[in-house]
Amino acid sequence: MKALKTAVSAATVAAALLATASAHAATATANLTISATVGSACSINSGTLAFGAYDPVIVNSSLGVDLLGSASMTVQCTALGSAVVTLGQGSNAGTGSTDAVPLRRLKNTTSNNFLNYSLYQDLTRLVVWGNTSGTGLPYLGTGLPIPVLVYGTIPKGQNVASGTYNDTVVATLTF
Repeated sequence: MKALKTAVSAATVAAALLATASAHAATATANLTISATVGSACSINSGTLAFGAYDPVIVNSSLGVDLLGSASMTVQCTALGSAVVTLGQGSNAGTGSTDAVPLRRLKNTTSNNFLNYSLYQDLTRLVVWGNTSGTGLPYLGTGLPIPVLVYGTIPKGQNVASGTYNDTVVATLTF
């Protein structure tokens, strides 16, 4: 009986302590701030602008027409990320050429003959594509790869030697 009384007393004390502990329990809260930063990122892949055959005697003579061509580059930037696409002067820039007003030339692969050409941002070939923020093409990212067209013109009336003419222009994406 004494053991039963001791067990009941112990249970009563434990219940009282538990009730007292519950009555005195408290809570506190705080907000945990979560953040992330999405940086602007871009990539560019360029293609090849192959004008084809320039005929200085008939088709592209001074009485003929300019030789037109176009190429596509692919630009991809973070959504709403802004960038500027610029095109360098080329490996064979003419005397007086600047980044703002490039005088681009194709060079004959076997001689020192040159064939002048221009690159434009628009199909009408009114906006020359330069290598400065003011003469580059503004671009607003969508997060998806977007084709960007480059329009080229070799002016008519250039008396040049036969052969293959090449140039390399660096395309830069500044973001």
